[in-house]
Amino acid sequence: MTLAVVIAGDARDDRLPAERIAGQWRQAGAADVRVVADLAELAELAAAAERPLVVSGADLVAHTAVLRHLLTAPMGPTGALVLTDAPAAGQAVVREERGQVVRAGAVADAEATGVFGGALKVGVADLPALARAAAEAGHAHRPGHAQQAGQSNWPDQSNRDDGAGREPVDALFVRFAAAGGPIFAQRVRLLVAHRVTDAAGLAAAEAEVAAVDSDRAELRLSVKERDDLFTTYCVSTWSPQVAKLAARIGLGPTAVTMISVFFAVAAAGLFAVSGALTSGARLALVAGGVLLYLGFVLDCVDGQLARYTRNFSAWGGWLDTMADRAKEYLVYAGLGIGVELAGLGPGWALAIAAMTLQTVRHMTDTWYGVLHDEAARRPAPDAATGGLGGRLSQASNRVQADTGSAMYWIKRTVVFPIGERWALIAVTAALFNPLVSLVAVLAWGALAFAYTMGLRTLRARSMRVAVMSTVDARLHRDDGPLLRRLPGFGAPLPVAVLAALAAGGLLLSALTGAGATAVAVGSVLVLLLVLAAAAAGGRPHTGALDWLVPAALRAAEYLLVIAVGVAGDVPAPLIFALLFVLALRHYDLTARLEKRQAAPPLHDAGLGGDGRAILLVAALLAGITTYAVATLSVYLLSLFVVSVILTWAVSPRRAPRPQAAAADSVKGVQTPG
Repeated sequence: MTLAVVIAGDARDDRLPAERIAGQWRQAGAADVRVVADLAELAELAAAAERPLVVSGADLVAHTAVLRHLLTAPMGPTGALVLTDAPAAGQAVVREERGQVVRAGAVADAEATGVFGGALKVGVADLPALARAAAEAGHAHRPGHAQQAGQSNWPDQSNRDDGAGREPVDALFVRFAAAGGPIFAQRVRLLVAHRVTDAAGLAAAEAEVAAVDSDRAELRLSVKERDDLFTTYCVSTWSPQVAKLAARIGLGPTAVTMISVFFAVAAAGLFAVSGALTSGARLALVAGGVLLYLGFVLDCVDGQLARYTRNFSAWGGWLDTMADRAKEYLVYAGLGIGVELAGLGPGWALAIAAMTLQTVRHMTDTWYGVLHDEAARRPAPDAATGGLGGRLSQASNRVQADTGSAMYWIKRTVVFPIGERWALIAVTAALFNPLVSLVAVLAWGALAFAYTMGLRTLRARSMRVAVMSTVDARLHRDDGPLLRRLPGFGAPLPVAVLAALAAGGLLLSALTGAGATAVAVGSVLVLLLVLAAAAAGGRPHTGALDWLVPAALRAAEYLLVIAVGVAGDVPAPLIFALLFVLALRHYDLTARLEKRQAAPPLHDAGLGGDGRAILLVAALLAGITTYAVATLSVYLLSLFVVSVILTWAVSPRRAPRPQAAAADSVKGVQTPG
């Protein structure tokens, strides 16, 4: 339920009635619409409001769909309409980075990326800041003040802009943006939105609005503006029609997500049984590849359907994220079974390796996205524009801006995004066999990991942003209750990396047949390093590369699980099952990170990485590793299911409210280095 407020005071022309835009807000879905005379009245409304609020001036002319998109945009609770029009006198220009408004008002000509569109949506948590901004801007605002003739249309380029001399809604926006809260930028594509200054401009803008088929435009807008090569040319060319059909027959995004899960599971089943077939194996592999492709199409359709129908929900977004990873890893399992049944090699080992690699990669992808968003909100240090890291950032930005170039598509493809992964699996399985698919996934994934890690490390050093200091580091490290309350010691990143390297060495020793005593001693040493890494969680994570700590800890824990499993002769499917459940737990944490949400229910009952490591090493020393792995898998899965029920079913209203959203926090998206 959203309150819409239209500022009617100080309109430049009496023929721009406030009721015109107020009626559109009602059509767009605002539950309550008020017209106020000035910013002081708005300040009173904002101070008393207990629900999201949108505010606009009377000079905005746009499709009603543009207003509906701002109302329903899922990227964050607070956002602003941003246009590409040249700014008129009194209008505020903005600088936008990674989908966020990072500066408004006092922006140099060369840095400006757009003009404020005259409409602002504010989440409940940001209402106090809005009330203060309205009160301050109302006090400083001088009605009728405009720029002198001969001056640039761009606003003053000083370091401070108090909004004086601007239109009321612009003065409000400049003050509000200066408060420093995250504001996502709602761009207008295909549809029409303009700010007008007189009746003639109003008539021209309304004619432009009438000339555009808004439904057709909205269907096209359901496709992401920038997607990966395979998705752009092999899926999105026809998937919007599937989304439109789904809307007509009443299917919701969640239903489409579940159908895509069915297709992926069926594909995994066909890949698995192909290894046991003496005849018909090729048909099973081809059918599996086709189903995998169709499942990916539906995986895109659910998001397109949500955007087309504006049917967004926190539950649907969470389910989509978790389903994507679960589907992919079940396909790995199906391929591994197929390899084993066909006698082609250690299929389960390859599936375990692929899942471990992909999970650790996703951890770095998520944290790098958060790091980049945090850097965008801060003034860049001088070093960020120089040195190798700075030059790489500038080169990457140039490539990303040239969307029609070959380098743009190469850069998006080399990172091995989800569309390319599913396409590679489908094609290699259909043409060759499951072994080739798993080896190809591992090879391309490893190369992509090396590429992105190298470039991101250099760029992160130039950013000098300590992103983990902005979140609950203990939560996102998945530290257990045993060590969480202890004061930390040691540098977090070196200890976490050392733990991961030691776990990798232990796994290598177990795989090469080291003696039981050597493996036992090694496991104890790795455990001590894992505990030291957990203890380091209490230290400030202020290093430029500390965003890598969660991924290093995931690598340490997963490699330790595999090493203990190998040393304890645990069946490979059981090792895969435990890693699968751990991946679900950790993807849940990254989903909460992207929305700045609190810990899930019963989080501490999961024991943390340090607690689970103690149990596994103790089980190995006691000779009950298989029993321990099976029991821990069932326990963590049950805990995860109960946590999901408590979060989304029993008390959905108590689900944590998102405070900010990473701009690229989209399922399966991996930001190129």
